[in-house]
Amino acid sequence: MNARDLSFINPGAKIGENVQIGPFVTIDDNVEIGDGTIIDSNVTIRSGARIGKNCHIHSGAVISDIPQDLKFKGEETIAIIGDNTSIREFVTIHRGTASKGKTVIGSHCLIMAYCHVAHDCVLGDHVIMSNAGQLAGEVVVGDWAVIGGGALVHQFSHIGTHSMIQGGALVSMDIPPYVLAGRYPLSYEGVNSVGLHRRGFSEEQINAIQSVYRILYLERLNRTNALAKIEAELPQSEERDTIVNFVRESQRGIVRIGI
Repeated sequence: MNARDLSFINPGAKIGENVQIGPFVTIDDNVEIGDGTIIDSNVTIRSGARIGKNCHIHSGAVISDIPQDLKFKGEETIAIIGDNTSIREFVTIHRGTASKGKTVIGSHCLIMAYCHVAHDCVLGDHVIMSNAGQLAGEVVVGDWAVIGGGALVHQFSHIGTHSMIQGGALVSMDIPPYVLAGRYPLSYEGVNSVGLHRRGFSEEQINAIQSVYRILYLERLNRTNALAKIEAELPQSEERDTIVNFVRESQRGIVRIGI
């Protein structure tokens, strides 16, 4: 017997070429699954799922279920998963609400077992969420960010590109790009230099990032004055501008330096 014969697949679902579907899978109407994706046993894929090519959805995962948000009134929304992303066992990913209309997980991500991604979150490419990480609604995570196991991220928080957050962290403020965040309460612990080296950043680029954070965190300036000094005194670069724009646009405030 073919494993698909033991699953429920709505005739309205759009299934790509060479998709492998294990037993006891439920796939609703208004679902799209890209070529080469693997769906293991006991996965539930609800209406609104848009799953890319060559993904792997492991046993027990639930994709695109309705949001845990009392403001949700049944509006038609979606949950997008990019290409080559791995969703491990018992992960839950909820679709969007009227706020943004979609939840998005980028390409080449790894979402480990028991993680939760709530409504309207947006994750970039190459993001890693370690086991049991939990994102509340409308969290934004930049490319290449790493979220440690068991971390709890408050709704509307932003996590910058190439940052790394300690396991078990309670994230209630924004985490700027390129940094390590750890300890309790969660604090700035320096630049993620090991991760940046691994991703091909030069010593010159890393030193430039460190110069930005020396002004931002060590010179005891308020945010407005620190950003003005950074722009006036440090050479323009993609990394400098990424940090400045992130901090300037932060609504929750950025994580503070440890004492």
